[in-house]
Amino acid sequence: MSESNGMQAGKAVGLSRANRAILIAAFVLLAAAVGYAIWRDSAPAIADPAIEGGAAPGDQIAALEARVQREPDSADAWTALGAARFDMGNFVGAAAAYEKAVALSPESAGLWSALGEARVMASERDPMPAAAVQAFDKAIALDARDPRARYFLAVKKDIGGDHKGAIEDWFALLADTPQGAPWEADLRRTIEQVGAIHKIDVAQRLAATRPRAPTADEMPVAARAIPGPSRAEMEAAAQLPKGQQDAMIAGMVDGLEAKLRANPADVDRWIMLMRSRMTLGETAKAAQALKDGIAANPAAAGRLKAQAQLLGVPGA
Repeated sequence: MSESNGMQAGKAVGLSRANRAILIAAFVLLAAAVGYAIWRDSAPAIADPAIEGGAAPGDQIAALEARVQREPDSADAWTALGAARFDMGNFVGAAAAYEKAVALSPESAGLWSALGEARVMASERDPMPAAAVQAFDKAIALDARDPRARYFLAVKKDIGGDHKGAIEDWFALLADTPQGAPWEADLRRTIEQVGAIHKIDVAQRLAATRPRAPTADEMPVAARAIPGPSRAEMEAAAQLPKGQQDAMIAGMVDGLEAKLRANPADVDRWIMLMRSRMTLGETAKAAQALKDGIAANPAAAGRLKAQAQLLGVPGA
């Protein structure tokens, strides 16, 4: 994956094999919904609803930078720019945009943990800079269950030599992970790999550990295979020529949007649309779907936000 390559290039100096392994895992962990990595290198990383799907990445960034000039007080605009810069490997720029976003929306745990992740990735030598830790601590203060912040704070323990403590924290995160959550498999893999590197036996605990049953707010949509591009469908589509892939995905998403135009009260389909957008890397479109879904269904705002948080929708 391009992310892993960028991570290795940025962190090559002074990292042990163990630290490099967990930070590579960290970069792909919790970043988006199921299947995001499958499509990341082949689908355009759209970061704003106003940008055409065929726009070149540089044009997308330029459009987002123009948007924040027009809307300097919009946390959503800065979040979209931060996500787009992060997707393109501009981690310093992503951190700067997220700093603007958190200044405008300081009560968003997800934004603080996104800022922390960007600061980790922007650091060329320190694998866990103090500024990143501060952002993760802020996220935890706002939401003690924020999975990205919990993951990276465990990474900090491992880097500091507390390998058992890190593994315990990851097991605690796994215990709180809803069944089928996007990061479940990567989290298990991280525990397994770090255990192997440091000769800590985790096999029996992993085999005995099962993710918790999802809450009513979390199920059934975001944490299960549902209509709209599922993991199996995306893996099958990956074997098709790119033009057919694009047509398949466009048909799925268009179908979801058509059904929502006909019935905007269908909360499950709003969640499907958010997941589809996140799967394609269209983070701002996912955020817009969250807003539109809440506007159409204000009584379901809590459920929509809970699902959006599970999917990693920016600003949720």
